[in-house]
Amino acid sequence: MKKWLLASGFVLALSVLAACGSDEADSGETGGLYGDEKLVVGVTAGPHEQILEKVIELGKEEGLNIKPKVFTDYVMPNVALAEKDIDINIFQTEPYFNAFIEDRNLDLVKSFDTVTFPMGIYALEVKDVAELKDGAKIGLPSDPTNSGRALLLFEQAGLIELDPEKGINSTIRDIVKNNGDYEFIELDSAQIARQLEELDAAAINTNFAIEAGFVPSKDAIFIEPKDSPYVNHAAVRTADKDDEAIEKLANIYRSEEVAKFIEETFEGSVIISWD
Repeated sequence: MKKWLLASGFVLALSVLAACGSDEADSGETGGLYGDEKLVVGVTAGPHEQILEKVIELGKEEGLNIKPKVFTDYVMPNVALAEKDIDINIFQTEPYFNAFIEDRNLDLVKSFDTVTFPMGIYALEVKDVAELKDGAKIGLPSDPTNSGRALLLFEQAGLIELDPEKGINSTIRDIVKNNGDYEFIELDSAQIARQLEELDAAAINTNFAIEAGFVPSKDAIFIEPKDSPYVNHAAVRTADKDDEAIEKLANIYRSEEVAKFIEETFEGSVIISWD
């Protein structure tokens, strides 16, 4: 009888220990905001991912444990954040963010500004927008925010004129003057660089341009100015906007060490957008 009781007690103790171990493992996978200062940070592949790697390195010195989660599109980072698969994401401009959360009714908010990726016009056969022939096929992103941004870029480059009342909400239908009878083709943002061989030129987001091997500051035939309003920012769930771990991440991200890394790594193609 005593042996049975001892065995039962031993099994119970093992069960308790196993349960505690399971809880610890689970909390390690859920990310930060639970007191363990471990954050799961969502970024898009390319420059955002590279910058985060530097932030992770510095975070370890500050006692902040960061787990990266890399995405290859502009939809899933916000969806994953809303569904609590990640704790914060860093990849998007404010106009895109505002349109996305309104469309999907997501309880997310802006956290802090990060960097600016100037959108550029790229071509394989010409070195200047003035060399584009009449009827040239020109690609641009298909999502509304980046499409409007690209059209404004085309207007700045002298290719078109837009309805002045539309601004960043411009669509192809708002072109009031097409200076070269150009054919504008809307494509998925992530695919444009891969399809550039089939186009005469295209507006490409910097992260995808770099991923395709371009150096935007050198290879773009026309590029947004450095004071572009399309600043990228971090986003969090509204309930977590004042979390201490998020504040610590912001301070590390916006540090002199990260600024120096960005300047040296991207040769002016990624612009620091914090004071």
